[in-house]
Amino acid sequence: MNHLLGLRCTVCGATYARDELDYVCPHHGDEGIVDAIYYYAAIAAATAPALLSASREMSMWRYRDLLPLAADAAPPPLQVGWTPLYAAPRLAAALGLRRLYVKDDGRNPTASFKDRASALVLLKAQEQKAAIVTTASTGNAGAALAGLAASMGQRTVIFAPKTAPPAKIAQLLTYGATVLLVDGNYDAAFELCLAASKEFGWYCRNTGYNPYTVEGKKTAAFEICEQLGWRAPDYLFVSVGDGNIITGLHRGLQDLLALGWIERMPRLMAVQASGSSAIYNAWASGAEVITPVQAVTVADSIAADLPRDGMRALRAIRATGGAALQVSDAEILAAIPTLARLTGVFAEPAGAAALAGLQKALAASDAASQLPKTGWQGTIAADAVVVLMITGSGLKDIASAMKASGPAPIIEPTLAAVKRALAG
Repeated sequence: MNHLLGLRCTVCGATYARDELDYVCPHHGDEGIVDAIYYYAAIAAATAPALLSASREMSMWRYRDLLPLAADAAPPPLQVGWTPLYAAPRLAAALGLRRLYVKDDGRNPTASFKDRASALVLLKAQEQKAAIVTTASTGNAGAALAGLAASMGQRTVIFAPKTAPPAKIAQLLTYGATVLLVDGNYDAAFELCLAASKEFGWYCRNTGYNPYTVEGKKTAAFEICEQLGWRAPDYLFVSVGDGNIITGLHRGLQDLLALGWIERMPRLMAVQASGSSAIYNAWASGAEVITPVQAVTVADSIAADLPRDGMRALRAIRATGGAALQVSDAEILAAIPTLARLTGVFAEPAGAAALAGLQKALAASDAASQLPKTGWQGTIAADAVVVLMITGSGLKDIASAMKASGPAPIIEPTLAAVKRALAG
């Protein structure tokens, strides 16, 4: 871990030794999120694209030289990362594009992007010999923590809003986590989890609080660029709730750019549900401060009143010349069968939101009605390289998938009934 120099507060810029902080800058309470500081020369001396391309490690741990890990860290036995990046020619043709790719992170062990963060956080908890690891979650982060912890024999306590989809709660319980359903929303679960971790001395995974969630999530950016032949896409569309995923992708791209492994930064396109659009609202208005909303959306994975990593997410959008978009629940639900039927990738609502955002961006190419003119020209060229980040499997939320696709007909067991059904 000689390549990890320390930690820097994203609010005031104060720096700390790598072992000086567990979570946030003490000058800003729970809001003082910190970034890892790397010695890139040491990383470049240890690894290179050619070495990685020859690696037989088909998981996120192929990039361990770019992660804040001790040399003897033993990753969970489950394969996390190195998820497929599919070319999507039929979907591309339907959208008027030529080079569209789908990154399917629903193929991770617990079926979501959040496995990347939980895997790394568990290793940091291991360094501290933590008896219990805890997190607040609408389902996916908790499932990721519970599942990977189960593979390592680590005890967990998960705080989730009582409204979380049953399939996600079933995952938590099946993995053996202690599950506490909070009579409130995600923000209430988050605050209670923080309070409990401080009271009982538990190691806290909370997004926008633990600095290593971003470090795990950045591995998706490494994979995308490597799978594209160490080229960055032109646009990367990703759904956004608390902001930590897009922050992680940005961090990974910054690492690659600093190392000279990619030549440019892609535009990061943040997609929010219109019922949970705090980051979009700030971006669209040009604000520097994010105002909380009352989040209500079918895409529970990106529902957040106050995005806990919102400021870094906002900076990532602006720094890359990207844009924030908001899409309705109806647009999100419609995107689920479109994505599935044209690519074979089954996404939960939050994952399908990335496609809904791309559709919105293409439909509003003049930026007149949907996209404010705050640095993005509002036009995606037909030959642009576009990547959709699919953050979770549709099996996470069957009810939404059924709502999007409609019921199957029930017929009598006769050929005549088959013919009538086929005739519509």
